[in-house]
Amino acid sequence: MAGVQKTTIYLDQTQYRRLKAIAREQGRPPAALLREAVAEFTSRHGRRGRVKSLGVGHSGRSDLSERAPELLSGLGRSR
Repeated sequence: MAGVQKTTIYLDQTQYRRLKAIAREQGRPPAALLREAVAEFTSRHGRRGRVKSLGVGHSGRSDLSERAPELLSGLGRSR
């Protein structure tokens, strides 16, 4: 596996036995189960990228939310 980093983790006996049993039931190596678990965890909790367009249209005005109904009136109507 290219680009794979080796690491060491410590499991208590119960975790280790459960991991081995699940791996045996699924016919997969325990390391594959751990990689899958880490991938799922990091996708749910990892840092998400900031939207690149955020702030591009900064107007410098601080009252836009207060004026939203006025500014959006007529939006979507045909001319």
